[in-house]
Order: sequence, then structure tokens, then C-alpha cells
Amino acid sequence: MSDKTIFQKIIDREIPAPLVYEDELVAAFNDIQPQAPTHILIVPKKLIPRVGEAGAEDQATLGALLLAAGKIADKLGIKSRDKGFRLVINHGRDAGESVPHLHVHLLAGRQLEWPPG
Repeated sequence: MSDKTIFQKIIDREIPAPLVYEDELVAAFNDIQPQAPTHILIVPKKLIPRVGEAGAEDQATLGALLLAAGKIADKLGIKSRDKGFRLVINHGRDAGESVPHLHVHLLAGRQLEWPPG
């Protein structure tokens, strides 16, 4: 029995998922339960269970997640100030975390409300 998260299985190509973006530190793919017309998950290849558990040694990976978001937004044509996008990171069950593997939600394609949920 495997203890891998679903995200690790996608990164390891054990579960097929078309990648929107990939580099040496992160992979990105469409969310299977989108909350906006564009809903992409940006995931570090290294397992970090949640953002509050990242350490100093994860600094480059944390930066890579945000830089990947900008690259993806540019590729999708949503990086402009008028269109825009939102990044969300959940930590813990009360925040909506459902997979214990740090990931950034990139949401776009509609007017997003504030405050969120």
C-alpha cells in the first residue's frame, strides 16, 4: 500500500494528468474540482505537507511556486492588471486543505469575491 499523496502520484506519472507547467522544482495541472473557469494547482515536487511546515531549506521551492504562477498566468493571458488571478494556499482542515501536500491554487476567469469563503 502506498502512502503517496495523489499529487506525488501525478508528479511520478503514476496517475495521468496533463501538466500545464513543469520545471525541476514544481509541476502544475488543472484541478479536478475547479472553483473558477481557470483553476490550476501548482505543486512542489518535494513533499512539503503544508506551508506552515516548510523550513529554511525550502526557500527556493517556495519561491519557485510563486514564480511558476506568474509564468502560467502569462502563458494563459491572465497576467494583465485588468484580467488578473488569485493565488490561494490552504493550511489545515479548517482552511480547506484536503491533500496534505503543499499546493498553490491559481484561480481566474471570473470576478472573484472578497472576502473569500
